[in-house]
Amino acid sequence: MPKFALGQSVTRLEDDKLLKGAGRYTDDFPLAGALHAYVLRSPHAHARILKIDFSEAIKSPGVKAILTGKDVEADGLGDIPCLIPVVNLDGTNRRETPRSLLAKHTVRHVGDPVALVIATTLSEAKDAAEKVEVDYEPLSATADTRKGEVAFDVGLGDSRKKVEEAFKKAKHVTRLELVNNRLVANPMEPRAALAEFDPASGRTTLYTPSQGPHHLHGQIAGAVLKTGADMLRVVSGNVGGAFGMKIFLYPEQPLVVWAARRLKRAVRWTAERGESFLSDAQGRDNYSVAELALDGEGRFLALRVTTWANMGAYLSNFGPFIPQLAAPMLSGVYRIPAIYLNIKGTLTNTVPVDAYRGAGRPEAIYLLERTIDVAARELGLAPDELRRRNMISSFPHRTPVESVYDSGDFPGVMDEALKNSEWFEFKKRREEAEKRGMLRGIGLAVYIERCGGGPGDTIRLKVDANEVTVFSGMQDNGQGHATTFVQLLSEKLGIDPAKIRVVQGDTDLVPAEGLTGGSRFLAIGGVAAQSAAAELVEKGKQLASQKLEVSPADIEYKDGEFRIAGTDRSVNLFEVASSKSLEAIHTRAPQAYTYPNGCHVCEVEVDPASGETKIVRYSVVDDFGRAVNPLLLEGQVHGGTVQGIGQALLEHAVYDAESAQLLTGSFMDYAMPRADNLPALECGFHNVPCTTNPLGVKGAGEAGAVGAPAAVINAIVDALNQKAKVRHIDMPATPEKVWRALIS
Repeated sequence: MPKFALGQSVTRLEDDKLLKGAGRYTDDFPLAGALHAYVLRSPHAHARILKIDFSEAIKSPGVKAILTGKDVEADGLGDIPCLIPVVNLDGTNRRETPRSLLAKHTVRHVGDPVALVIATTLSEAKDAAEKVEVDYEPLSATADTRKGEVAFDVGLGDSRKKVEEAFKKAKHVTRLELVNNRLVANPMEPRAALAEFDPASGRTTLYTPSQGPHHLHGQIAGAVLKTGADMLRVVSGNVGGAFGMKIFLYPEQPLVVWAARRLKRAVRWTAERGESFLSDAQGRDNYSVAELALDGEGRFLALRVTTWANMGAYLSNFGPFIPQLAAPMLSGVYRIPAIYLNIKGTLTNTVPVDAYRGAGRPEAIYLLERTIDVAARELGLAPDELRRRNMISSFPHRTPVESVYDSGDFPGVMDEALKNSEWFEFKKRREEAEKRGMLRGIGLAVYIERCGGGPGDTIRLKVDANEVTVFSGMQDNGQGHATTFVQLLSEKLGIDPAKIRVVQGDTDLVPAEGLTGGSRFLAIGGVAAQSAAAELVEKGKQLASQKLEVSPADIEYKDGEFRIAGTDRSVNLFEVASSKSLEAIHTRAPQAYTYPNGCHVCEVEVDPASGETKIVRYSVVDDFGRAVNPLLLEGQVHGGTVQGIGQALLEHAVYDAESAQLLTGSFMDYAMPRADNLPALECGFHNVPCTTNPLGVKGAGEAGAVGAPAAVINAIVDALNQKAKVRHIDMPATPEKVWRALIS
């Protein structure tokens, strides 16, 4: 196999095994005699638990135990923690929302866990659960983002006074109310948990899909079960998609560990798809009022935003942090001298909300790019012209919301996207569509996001006589981590890719520092891997000098060999490691954020008779700093863009206004994007290397989901304006919603 080089399009090394069914997802870990757990969930959105009677259920065939909130209380177990402190505008701390593993006295959303039934088989556990009698006293419930109880109220950006002064000078103010709709993540592999108890050591191993097993390990062993770190091991095998929602701790993970320890037996649980709708952390769900102040020349003066962010029934691990992540992106790629954002995090009787692909950045860019499009229409300016007048063109640039853009070419990115999409020739295509009775529209969105932050990441490299092993605390969930690590190290060490092995997902083996999320893999983990490789070479020179009996200063390293400079005497990397252990560990702490950016251009046709929207053309140009593997990069763009299109056109978690019952609790009601909803995507790159990390990378995993929603809605509104003066339409732009907008 040839050595890989950075910038080379390498197909995923992981795929051969996965395509042949040889992957190892949580359900694939075979544990003989494992019991099955079934979670009995609340049918009410809000109710008191008056009584739980399982006297008949416990007699059912195969049942080994039924656990309730009383058992949780008796064993002194802790709650699922919210890890984000928040100080409100009035100086007080955010509300606490205790979230027990099993509800003790009150349920707060449909799907809240009430009891855990454990039996020999899953069908026996389900049958027994039907016999558990729970006496509920229903209470009033709400799913409305703006009617929920305020858990925190924060202000970010400039002072209100500074922004108000800027608004007083404005010649024009655009005001827009808009909804960022609630989404269900729906990864291919559902959440799962399998706990194995070792009676000899008293230790438990939890197998569960995650985005970093150490993040779960600390919470379960510490805050929740209080077993001590040494008594728990967490393992993640292959992970079939995550999109943010597998970062967080859920009740089911410590529940099966607790059950396995009590019963001294292995216990497994896997969510059914309907359970996932009722228990997986959901995304978005914001209602915002945006106001953009402009001068007489169409220059931006200030932006003022109030957002109500629905947190659901409980504050999830990172819940309060997610709407706050919108703030650093509210300047977009534009010069906006003053910005203020007020966020009111509200509690409702819905599934908790946390990070979903992009986590705050899609919300910010959607709000900004929709508001700019509305402003352009009000001012009679072309949408690209208004953007061009206000784009940042010199770097570094500090925004009013604490972002420092180190590099970029925002006008160049937009110009390339406009060229690729044939933006200026659109009129001819619109006229042709009109002859067929169709409404054709075009829309663009220029995005930027902030990546590469969070905790540091540690990479450990170990060389033996046959291979180099990479130990990483990050967890692949479809991005191609193994391929990328191999590509980075094959180039850095100059060795055969087949001799590089990647180990992730085991708290006994991998460094504690590491978490996948926020498009941070390359900027943090990748840099750490290359730095560890450099340290490995320096240590290897010391060992090679002993074998070759020369000074380390006389040793050169190239293509996997340590050679005495100017001679043919050499020893290879693996020979050096065969006699003495050769390892290197490097921790990379984020030095600064990275700022991927780009431009999406969407072209649609709307059937005025039915309201059906079809995307007929879609162009993307991105600046990701440096492309380590263009093939994987384009795959990330495709995946993210499809998720953004899904939000714009189809996806919406709908709750009943009176009962807070989830009305879209299956794929019969929740519309996922399918092949016939999607166009062929035209992807291009206009990369400007990042200056804040040695690889020059900016991150790509979330970019598509950040730029797509606004581009799609801008195109639809442009189409509708041919027939009706539609100012705005909220996502998802379903055929019914579009049709009603046309006839209103």
